[in-house]
Amino acid sequence: MPPPQDRVERRLAAIFAADVAGYSRLMERNEVKTLRTLTAHRQIMDRLITEHGGRIANTAGDSVLAEFPSAVDAVHCAVNVQEALAQVNQDSSEEHRLQFRIGVHVGDVMVRGGDLLGDGVNIAARLQALAEPGGICVSEAAQQYVRKALHLGLDDLGPQAVKNIEEPIRAFAVRSVEGIEPLSTEQRTTLAPPDKPSIAVLPFTNLSHEPEQDYFADGVVEDIITSLSRFPRLFVTARNSSFAFKGSASHPKQIGQQLGVRYLLEGSIRKAGARVRITAQLIEAATGTTLWADRFDGDLTDIFALQDEITEHVVGLLHPRIERAEIEAASRKRPESLTAYDRYLRALPLFHSMTRAGFEEALRLLHEALALEPHFGAAANLASATVGHRIAQGWATDVRKDLDEMVRLGRLALDADPNDPDALATSGRDLAFTGADIDGGIEAVDRAVEICPNSSYAWSLRGWTYAYAARPTDAVEAFLHAIRLSPMDLWLYSTLTGLALAYIQMGRFDAAIAASRKALQQNAHLSSTFRTLAAALAHTGRAEEAKGAAHSMLRLEPNFTITEWNQRNLWRQAAKDLFVEGMRMAGLPE
Repeated sequence: MPPPQDRVERRLAAIFAADVAGYSRLMERNEVKTLRTLTAHRQIMDRLITEHGGRIANTAGDSVLAEFPSAVDAVHCAVNVQEALAQVNQDSSEEHRLQFRIGVHVGDVMVRGGDLLGDGVNIAARLQALAEPGGICVSEAAQQYVRKALHLGLDDLGPQAVKNIEEPIRAFAVRSVEGIEPLSTEQRTTLAPPDKPSIAVLPFTNLSHEPEQDYFADGVVEDIITSLSRFPRLFVTARNSSFAFKGSASHPKQIGQQLGVRYLLEGSIRKAGARVRITAQLIEAATGTTLWADRFDGDLTDIFALQDEITEHVVGLLHPRIERAEIEAASRKRPESLTAYDRYLRALPLFHSMTRAGFEEALRLLHEALALEPHFGAAANLASATVGHRIAQGWATDVRKDLDEMVRLGRLALDADPNDPDALATSGRDLAFTGADIDGGIEAVDRAVEICPNSSYAWSLRGWTYAYAARPTDAVEAFLHAIRLSPMDLWLYSTLTGLALAYIQMGRFDAAIAASRKALQQNAHLSSTFRTLAAALAHTGRAEEAKGAAHSMLRLEPNFTITEWNQRNLWRQAAKDLFVEGMRMAGLPE
């Protein structure tokens, strides 16, 4: 019995043969670019062959040979391939455009070791050679199967004499794909973005002309994709789909349509000696507008540490910028067209306004969002945070009622997704703030940063939780990490206020003053920040400045008393001692 690789099996199959038109000419002009483009095109073609039930049998250089269980599947696939590649090629000049010819035939084939052999294969190859660049040519045998099933427009080319085939082959050129409903071409090549921020991280371009740097660039991109995928409120395209565009010169709008995303992250890598520079930019796919750009320089001596550092840097800055773009888009929508997600987005800047009126309007929008989608975790989480800050700013008319509502909303967010890092972080902070379970709160925030280590929000709430637990050194470390991850974050004022509180607990009053003043530069509506500033100034003996800060705080919270503040902030007593002492010295009412 012959070994398995030498056995020959005969069967009837639909054969799909593809080859690049003018491949040698393209290679001669620009070998590197042609190879990259071929790789990107092949990834699209290979995916579509698999989706249509085909099996790739033979490949050599620029050619592809595949078999399908039916002629209909094979021609479906051929049409999809050519339409997908035509979109990818739109922005390429004609002289650099890489186009496949495709031939489809139904006939007897021999299969040996997975390869296809025989006259059926030869005929498919000859049909491919008859096709126009970017076109499809099918045999009469294939045409008989597909003409009714697909309603294709076909041009009869008549009998064609071809090399090494004794009898002429009657060939048909695909002229039109009108009415080819089973293909769902529009769905395959134009996907609607999901109802949440969506991004594809494209392969970074290696500008060093050193092939080994491709591995480093690809590794950085894979790490960024993995890290972004940990944010539950982001839709992140899988690596295989993003890498289909490696070497492609497609317009951002086309890539966004094909991948169904609103944002693209692209970049480049350039090496000089032992140093490397990575650039990255966030692009709005529909318009091609650059929303954010940055660069990172590092040392290649520890390549894996450098990859981690770049990933943290890029992801930390990227997530808040996407959130801002989403908020801006939602603000432009007409009120009657708002979805639950749009209401959530409109509530975000109202929350960050840190005004009493802003809070009330934010809560109104968030309750509307939850009425539309009762299990909308992000809306529940933000509503919980809003109620919590309303208590902290002294705007609650019924503190006990608000504490219960804060906990209820936090539980709702966690029920929607027990592994949502934002919900875990908010819940942990609330457990410590209310004194209900400080150790449980620490466990929750630690879990949040473990799930999503590049979330500045989770790190900031970890800092608050540790501050409430009277562990200021750990709190400072968490706050500083949050700032390093996202120095331009919408939450920065809150993080800096918490940092000031932790510094007061440590007796580092000058550092607390600096942090409070930075927070007020971003948001001057926080009575809590004026409190930290007043307390820190008082501890340094700057009595007049402390009284001025206390006066500013009382303008925002005129009914404030230290006694009432102690009753609503149920932290560990050791976390409050120096802070309360500073407030008294600043002249705040008992």
